[in-house]
Amino acid sequence: MIPLFVMGMLVLNACEGELDDLGSQLVNGNAADGYDQAYSVIAYNINNGDLTRADASKLDSVRIGAFSEPVFGAQKVSYITQLRLNAYNPDFGTNPVIDSVVLTIKPKYETATDSITTTTNEDYIYPDGSVAAKKIVTTYPVSKYGKYKLAGEKTKLTIKVNEVSDFLGSTSDSLSSNKAIALGAEIGSEVFNGTVNSVVITKDSDASELVNRAVSYRMKLDNTFFQNKIIAKKGDQVLKDAASFIRYFKGISISVAEPDGYLFSMAPNDTSITMYYKNDVTGTGGVVTRTKAETVFNLGSGNVHLSKIAYDRATASDAYKAAIPLAVKSEDVIKTDTRLQVTPSETLYPQGMGGFGFGIRIPAETIALLKNKYKTEKIGIVSAKIRLYNDATIWNNKYRKPNSMLVKDRILKGFLPDMTSLANAGYSLLKIGNLSTSDTYYDIGITASLKAIIEDENYNPTEKDKDFIINLGAYLTDSATGMLLGQTNNTRAYTPYRLVLKGTDTNNTGGPIDLKSKAAQLRLIFTTK
Repeated sequence: MIPLFVMGMLVLNACEGELDDLGSQLVNGNAADGYDQAYSVIAYNINNGDLTRADASKLDSVRIGAFSEPVFGAQKVSYITQLRLNAYNPDFGTNPVIDSVVLTIKPKYETATDSITTTTNEDYIYPDGSVAAKKIVTTYPVSKYGKYKLAGEKTKLTIKVNEVSDFLGSTSDSLSSNKAIALGAEIGSEVFNGTVNSVVITKDSDASELVNRAVSYRMKLDNTFFQNKIIAKKGDQVLKDAASFIRYFKGISISVAEPDGYLFSMAPNDTSITMYYKNDVTGTGGVVTRTKAETVFNLGSGNVHLSKIAYDRATASDAYKAAIPLAVKSEDVIKTDTRLQVTPSETLYPQGMGGFGFGIRIPAETIALLKNKYKTEKIGIVSAKIRLYNDATIWNNKYRKPNSMLVKDRILKGFLPDMTSLANAGYSLLKIGNLSTSDTYYDIGITASLKAIIEDENYNPTEKDKDFIINLGAYLTDSATGMLLGQTNNTRAYTPYRLVLKGTDTNNTGGPIDLKSKAAQLRLIFTTK
């Protein structure tokens, strides 16, 4: 458990210059001769089939929206979930009629002071009882990935809510992001201006709170649909238990109508639907009063969640399409431990949410060269990293670049050994240079992984390359302990980022390369006695 605890405390992302501190000390010092050397690697795209596992077990967050750009093409993401009654066999009273049905979602939003606006109405009249009050509305922009403006105006999206026609099954089922789900009637539609707000209403008379609503987005759903679907079924078996209910009201889909705009995220378990209605209550003397009541639908944990992701690659660039035939199927990468036949790619196209991953191969010939240097020259590897440069000739825009990656050894299960054995040395899996510029580069630390090969007398370099499989995403940690939850517990299913990286220099697919090269490379700092 101690190594796991240490892993959870790792800083997985940081920024650094050309050399790390330890490497600089050794190269510049007088105790030993230090060398900084780069070697060519084989870089290849991995076709993940535009799908990923996207059920509730993989979704700490979900994306909704649509986004299209000329390199990767178009992407559209919707959220599908079951819902349950908070209490079964409900009694709606006499003559119940719905006032409103409200869907509440809680998108991630920006909190910088200059992005927040506050509106105060000192003369507000609270409608229930016509109470003199003060209303304060604080508005926040939603965090977006994509186009903040379209045609010179702030991007607006039309959020649509539909009934789901297919039974979604059990929370233990594995669901892929491309699963076909039939939709039924539209039960809500509203233009979303890209902001969320909090509302506080206080009485003028004593400053007591009438309303204190947390930051959220609320939209009205169709009253008639719920009147017929829920209220009219009072006493029916379909409302008497959860098993019957989720087969009757199978779920909802939240999507957008537009083909382009942006993607935003929300926590799925914070979503809810509240049905507000009035019924007749007979009081003393037989006086009938219309009384407010409400029923809450639970859309949180315990329900099946699915992030449904659709791609249109027809609109992608020719360069992206050209990479597809060179791709290696992800199942081949995972299931075999023999030498894969891969074609070096000059350009890499990593994308989250089921898009391309990529592989980096240290060729067997390079491993043999380094093992010979270890044996004959007594080199000591101080630092080993895979360096990858942004390809600004293809990807030079203002879209946020990823600041995390998922890295695994093609053969070994679990985390890289570096993530435990070098933890006390201040190890970072990923270090980033120039993130906010077109000259961004990424360094993936593999010192322990490479040393284990070079210094292992039983490792046969004539038979084995060393492949690392890389996807966009971040590792998840246990909120209570801080420990990493595992190699497959990550944000890949809802990471919206994409990136174009320089791949292999096809004029040099093995051996040393110039340190000034921006091709994908193995970068070493080593010493000799």
